[in-house]
Amino acid sequence: MERTELLIIGAGAAGISAASAAWDAGCRDIILTDRLPYPGGVLPQCLHEGFGLAAYGSELTGPAYAARLAERLAQTGVRFLPGREVLAVTKEKTAVLSGSGGLEEIRFERLILATGSRERTVGSLALAGTRPAGVFTAGQAQEMINLHHWQLGDRIVILGSGDLGMILARRFTLEGKQVLAVLEQEAHFGGLARNYHRCIEAHHIPIRYRCTVREIHGMPRITGVTVEDLDSGERELLSCDTLITAVGLVPERELIHGLEEAPWLSLAGNCSRVHDLADSAAAEGAKIGGQVGRQLIK
Repeated sequence: MERTELLIIGAGAAGISAASAAWDAGCRDIILTDRLPYPGGVLPQCLHEGFGLAAYGSELTGPAYAARLAERLAQTGVRFLPGREVLAVTKEKTAVLSGSGGLEEIRFERLILATGSRERTVGSLALAGTRPAGVFTAGQAQEMINLHHWQLGDRIVILGSGDLGMILARRFTLEGKQVLAVLEQEAHFGGLARNYHRCIEAHHIPIRYRCTVREIHGMPRITGVTVEDLDSGERELLSCDTLITAVGLVPERELIHGLEEAPWLSLAGNCSRVHDLADSAAAEGAKIGGQVGRQLIK
């Protein structure tokens, strides 16, 4: 069994920043682990600009922002363990990990959880109809398009006008796909104004407010969705071959179920609360990492 003073789970913006700050605070026994084979979390799949304004004073792409964080991490002596899935965290301050080498255990004095958040899927929505192919969460779609260069469909409906929904609408449009509509249940778009102007307005993408999807049609591939006007109650069938759901995030905290009040546990980034900006998650990670690092060297 390995031992460390500080274990950090999750190597996204918050986790990397926490590890770097803890090192700067004087802690010299730190392990940072992530299920992915590289640091950065979801940042490498975010090819759009808009990252780093607060931290660096300029707009960076997700990969460029991740590279800045990774460069800073490389200047420390933090031990990074990629490609490890953390299966459990126990009250005895032990984490059980699974990787290519099998199971391993790490005993720690302090734990920072920086596991981020997960997307709400179509299964969490009260939708009638079938569950065909061609329905993706926004994060899934972004990963498949930007990292794997897969073609998802030609006639797209996007449910949700948060930042990722609007950014994907632009991405599909630039690839020559037809975004039939971005549907938003509220009376105003859900993301940042800059993304609305750059993505929706600049590319003349139709956005429909006070609307939602009530039913999915088709099998084995989606052929359309029933869209409801939430004010009038009127419904119409919108033919499409792809539905993207961008309907919110849920902090990923299952690993610490029952341990939330443990004095050795700290949360950072989107598993603490969902942040609008990666800079905000990174800043919180740095703050928590610095605090824990200083406590460990007292």
